[in-house]
Amino acid sequence: MAFSRRSASDAIEQSSLTLAFYVYFWFTFALMPVAKNTPDYKSRLQALRDELAKAKLDGFFVPMADEYQSEYVPDSAQRIAFLSGFTGSAGFIVVTKDKAAFFTDGRYTLQASQQIPAGLFDLLDSGTIAPSEWLATNTSAGMKLGFDPWLHTEESVERLKKAAAKNGAELVAVERNPVDLIWSARPEPPAKPIYAYDVAYAGQSSTEKREQIAADLKKNGLAAAIITDPASIAWLLNVRGGDVPNTPLPLSFAIIHDNTMVKWFIDPRKITGGLQKHLGKAVDPENPTLFATALERLAQEPKPIRIDPAESAYWIVEKLRGAGAKLDFGDDPCILPKACKNAVEIEGMKAAHRRDGAALVKFLAWLSEAALTGEVTEITAEEKLAGFRAANNLYRGPSFHTISGAGPNGAIVHYRATEATSRTLKKNEFYLLDSGGQYMDGTTDVTRTIAIGNATGEMRDRFTRVLKGHIALAQARFPEGTTGADLDVLARQFLWAAGLDYNHGTGHGVGSYLGVHEGPQGISKRSKVALKPGMVLSNEPGYYKAGAYGIRIENLQVVTDVVALSGGERKTLGFETITLAPIDRNAIDHKLLTDDEAAWLNNYHTRVRESLRPMLDKTETAWLDKATAPV
Repeated sequence: MAFSRRSASDAIEQSSLTLAFYVYFWFTFALMPVAKNTPDYKSRLQALRDELAKAKLDGFFVPMADEYQSEYVPDSAQRIAFLSGFTGSAGFIVVTKDKAAFFTDGRYTLQASQQIPAGLFDLLDSGTIAPSEWLATNTSAGMKLGFDPWLHTEESVERLKKAAAKNGAELVAVERNPVDLIWSARPEPPAKPIYAYDVAYAGQSSTEKREQIAADLKKNGLAAAIITDPASIAWLLNVRGGDVPNTPLPLSFAIIHDNTMVKWFIDPRKITGGLQKHLGKAVDPENPTLFATALERLAQEPKPIRIDPAESAYWIVEKLRGAGAKLDFGDDPCILPKACKNAVEIEGMKAAHRRDGAALVKFLAWLSEAALTGEVTEITAEEKLAGFRAANNLYRGPSFHTISGAGPNGAIVHYRATEATSRTLKKNEFYLLDSGGQYMDGTTDVTRTIAIGNATGEMRDRFTRVLKGHIALAQARFPEGTTGADLDVLARQFLWAAGLDYNHGTGHGVGSYLGVHEGPQGISKRSKVALKPGMVLSNEPGYYKAGAYGIRIENLQVVTDVVALSGGERKTLGFETITLAPIDRNAIDHKLLTDDEAAWLNNYHTRVRESLRPMLDKTETAWLDKATAPV
């Protein structure tokens, strides 16, 4: 699934979509039914302006964010939905005395036009104009623009400050978010129970991890690090929770010191019986109300404090800076060791993928007959697959919202089937299914494109070019220090040769029973982090013909050391594919495959068949044998 974790303001300033996609999105969403009892968003916007007037502010920024800068925000942080009615995952609002601008990327511009009442906001495509650019022509000297310092990072605030300053405008941090002041029925923040994550799955105790991070702090002359990413905290303490949909995270902050001691600022309602014994005496759970005091005390340390300016709330940075702390701006110290999976995590990921592959094969075997009846819809197919996954006792739910797109809906990269848009799977169309599961021992993410009936010559050509790119990346051998940006072209080369391409990254990092999107690793034109052994990434090139069909082939693969090559002079790395599921042979144009590519596919299918047969019944085994026969 081609998404990445980044701040909301960054995300909406880096997206684009072709005109063809706009046209298709219009036909997809224009006939969506309008919800009854729609809230009075005009009155809400006026109420916000009234609050701004009381605070003597000339404007206010509303990002799609929470205080943890999460990729997915809980209901209590859905301020954009409250203010505008927009329910997508990327948005940014600027409200002034006489203007209101709503920014989103190309995935959601037409959804925004359907959900947001006409005339309420200027709807802007952030691929064309970013909020910082909008400020250049919509602010003037003396204007005071408010922002909630918990909902913006240090980097995003500096970018907005710089843009506003060009016209003499000023950014002002507010103590209380004015949207919250007018949101009378705002949901409570999530407080799901936290539970220990057994070392049998984690592969390393929390004590060992804390010792590793503390040693790194000492090596760099640092007193402590502020950890603001809930995934890093979950990894460090070997805990999991349920505050975020599809990702087992407890929302919290932490401070780790160079002596391995951790102050964990967590809602006490989340602490379950026995958790403190798991944490040990070196981890001290504290009420979040004490976080500010702890930062002020920490600021007195003579040595610098590490904080990530790209992932940490501006409020935290300013609190430390105001208290006189010596700040060391750099990456979260947990992010790289978390990304480089240990041997137990890798084996767990492989086991999870075997079970997940068996569930997917059961589904595909069922689909091979059911789809031809003309009675299977995108939603019923999605539910059927979920049922097969749920039969496993280590399954804990999906790792993201399933993308189940038939025919033209498959051309929408971030499509999600609804009752209003769900299509019936039809003969002679492609069906794109991008899904994944959260298992106690691993996280999965797999995409298969299935030909329902017969594919046209053009469809086979495009499918095969995507497959060739997928194989080229899977087979890559590369020297230590290679980045994802260096490898991205391998997956695109055969599409480029035909004047084609896709508008998303080729691969993202994946966590171990954590986020399906994990940094810092990735494979895209912007992925500048060197790949290291143990990192798990997706391999998912695609092709999308607006209004017709979409193609994506996705496996997860782990970076591995390659046995020393004869005559080689540098340490070499490669990939081991861990996803196990058939690739549709019926969609391939065999004339386009080289002998080496056919051999890779046959070897992969042999491994799929041998790994999954023990988990299937007789009918499913017969289908799998046919689906993985040599090409």
